[in-house]
Amino acid sequence: MAELTPEIDPGEVGMDADRLSRIDQHFARYVDDGRLAGWLALVTRRGKIVHLGVRGQRDVEAGLPVQSDTLWRIYSMSKPVTSVAAMILVEEGRLELNDPIARYIPEFADMRVYAKGSALKPATVPATEPIRLWHLLTHTSGLTYGFLHAHPVDEIYRRGGFEWGNPRGLDLAGSCAAWAGFPLLFNPGTEWNYSVATDVLGRVVEVVSGRRLDEFFAERIFDPLGMTETAFAAVDPERLGALYGPDPDTGKIVRNDAMGVTGTRQPACLSGGGGLVSSAADYHRFTQMLLGGGALDGARVLGSRTLAYMTRNHLPGGADLESFGRPIFSESTMAGTGFGLGFSVILDAAATRVLSSEGEFAWGGAASTAFWVDPVQELTALFFTQLLPSSTHPIRSQLRTLVYQAVVD
Repeated sequence: MAELTPEIDPGEVGMDADRLSRIDQHFARYVDDGRLAGWLALVTRRGKIVHLGVRGQRDVEAGLPVQSDTLWRIYSMSKPVTSVAAMILVEEGRLELNDPIARYIPEFADMRVYAKGSALKPATVPATEPIRLWHLLTHTSGLTYGFLHAHPVDEIYRRGGFEWGNPRGLDLAGSCAAWAGFPLLFNPGTEWNYSVATDVLGRVVEVVSGRRLDEFFAERIFDPLGMTETAFAAVDPERLGALYGPDPDTGKIVRNDAMGVTGTRQPACLSGGGGLVSSAADYHRFTQMLLGGGALDGARVLGSRTLAYMTRNHLPGGADLESFGRPIFSESTMAGTGFGLGFSVILDAAATRVLSSEGEFAWGGAASTAFWVDPVQELTALFFTQLLPSSTHPIRSQLRTLVYQAVVD
């Protein structure tokens, strides 16, 4: 793969180089005062890299610096990849958005919905609507995450061994069977809640394609796009950044080797919701494909109309996440932001209270990684670090401001 480096003078594409340097100046302080170990930021406009910034270390204890080829656990930035995989099968007529997922994973037939009670003794009622493929893509399925700590059903997931991962040795099919045995938070389609839905979506891709998820990703997305370093385990563990979390008293980074083992070896469960490791160069190619309407360098992954359909708001009545979603953690701001098929979508930039652009679509990962694609401004931005959880610092809102203030045309 070609060396990751700026490709054009920012002034040629309407950006100011001095203003772009503010990205590095600002986030350098995060490293200097111990809030981050290291980071990489990448900005493109009109298909050309205008800014690449790196700072700090990928492994503080070993004294290894962040480099352009550092590998990163991208956690939920895996979700757009899985969503693209599902839509490839939709384009081929092998799936439809209204398909009940029980057609492919029978355990999801006859789901029940939490009504009241504790995690130990929940009272449930029959679901009035089956979970459909569309519900998985939009996070309106009624599924949840064990790490949310917001509802008795979240606790049921944790009691089942699903908090920041899966029970040891349980594969994707087994995990889906377990989730199907838990009650839903709500009837599918009635609310938005961040969840394991994209992991279930990955299992649907496996069943319909007859391929393991890693094989399908490689054959239909990674190989065509030249993404040679994105997989469910680091292709070169020596280049994988160490994982850190904040000390609750000082806010300075503390190494988290218990969770840092993720990405160092092939997992039993291929998590399409959060299991991939990637490089900046690879994910840059993925975002350029998205900006290019589904194609890059002659390789077409999706049709342009499909990509446009995925990146419009699909929440009922044009609602945003604040009005239709539960007041919980997600990898996005809620006000002024809708949700499409695998991406958040900016509906009202003023309502977000952050410099942004209507039509911009995005997502992030639990270790504070983030990306967005702005089709109107022909701009993409990527940020990589390894700090868990992603709610520790306002990195994403600050990055948006720092990127958009550098657009001067």
